[in-house]
Amino acid sequence: MNPLYLVILALFYLVFPAVLIKLSLSYSIIKKIGLVMVAYIVGMLISLLGLLPENAKELQSTFTDVTIPLALPLLLFSLNIKNLVKLARNTFISLIIGISALLITVISGYYMFKDAIPEAWKISGMMLGVYTGGTPNLVSIKTALDVNADAYIATHTLDTIFSLIYIVFLITFAQKVFGIVLPKYKFSNTAIESGAEENDVEDFSQLTKKESWLPLLKAFGLSVLILLVALGIGKLVPASSFTMVAILVITTLGIGLSMVPRIHNLPNTFQLGMYLILIFCLVVASMVNLDNLMATSWQLVAYVFWAIFGTLILHVFISSLFKVDTDTTIITSTALICSPPFVPVVAAGIKNKEVIISGITVGIIGYAIGNYLGIATALLLK
Repeated sequence: MNPLYLVILALFYLVFPAVLIKLSLSYSIIKKIGLVMVAYIVGMLISLLGLLPENAKELQSTFTDVTIPLALPLLLFSLNIKNLVKLARNTFISLIIGISALLITVISGYYMFKDAIPEAWKISGMMLGVYTGGTPNLVSIKTALDVNADAYIATHTLDTIFSLIYIVFLITFAQKVFGIVLPKYKFSNTAIESGAEENDVEDFSQLTKKESWLPLLKAFGLSVLILLVALGIGKLVPASSFTMVAILVITTLGIGLSMVPRIHNLPNTFQLGMYLILIFCLVVASMVNLDNLMATSWQLVAYVFWAIFGTLILHVFISSLFKVDTDTTIITSTALICSPPFVPVVAAGIKNKEVIISGITVGIIGYAIGNYLGIATALLLK
C-alpha cells in the first residue's frame, strides 16, 4: 500500500476536526447535533464505505494511544478541584451500583446463553474485566483464561460496535431520558448552571486567535511533559499494570497542576483538549469493522448487547432508588463500560466537565479490580 495514503489519512485525522469546528461557527445545525457526534458519524462512514487503506490499523492505534493521554491534562487544568469534593459520596455509591449491576447482568446472561456459546464462562470473565476496566483487562483475562482467538476477536469486535452505539446514546439522549427518573446534577458554580458551561465546552472560537497561541503552546508543552513522565514511571512497573499506572500518573499530575494559579488560569486549555478528543472520536469510529461479525452467533451478539445495555438500564434503575443524580450515573457508567479515555468525551457531550475527575477516578478503580473480578467470576461460573 502506498505510504502516501497513510500520510493523507493522518492529515485527515488531524485537520478534519478544525474544519468541523470552522463549519460549526457558520452552521448552527452542527452544534445542535454535537461536534463529537458528527466526528463519530464521519469516522464510521469512511470505514463502512471502504475509504481506508488496508494497513491503517497501526496508524489508528498510534492516534488512539497518543491523543487521550495528551488531552487529559489539558482538560484537567481548568477544573476547580476544591469545588468537587462534594462529589465523593455520590460517586462512590454510583460505583458500587455500577459494579453490582454489571455482575447481575453478566451472570444472568451466562445462564441464558451458556448452552449456545462454547466456554461461555470465559466470555463472561472477559466482559466483567472489560466493563469494569478496559481493553487492557480484556487482553489480560483473554491470556489468563486461554480464550480461543476467534471467540476473543468476535467479542472484541462486538464490544467495539455496541460501545460506540452506547457512547452515542449517552452524549445525545441519555441525559434527558434518565432525567425523567434521576435527580438533576447540582453544579458547584451557579454560573455554570445558568448555561455558561455549555458555551465553555463547545466554544472553540478563541483557538483561532493569535493571542491564544502562546498560552496554548505552553499548556500543550506541559501536557507532553506529563505524558513523558507518565511513560517513564510506567516502565518501572510490570507491563500488565502499565496503562493503569500511566493514566493514574497523568491524572494526578493534571489535577496537581490545576491547583497552580498560573496554569489553572491559562485560557482555552479545555477547548484544546477537546480538539484532541475530536481526533480520538474520529479515529475510533473509523476502526469499526462489520465484516468480522458475519460468522458470529446471534447468541454471542445478544450476550454482549445485554451486558452493556442491560447493565446500563439496571444501573439507572438502582440509582433512582438511591437518588444518585443523572450526570454522575452517566459518567460512572461510561468509566466502567468504556474506561477513562471516554470520560472526557461523554462529559463534553452532556456539557458537564465537573464530572471528569470523578469519572476518571471510577475508571482507574475499574482498571485495578477488573482482572481480579473477571477471572474470579469466570472460575466460579466454570
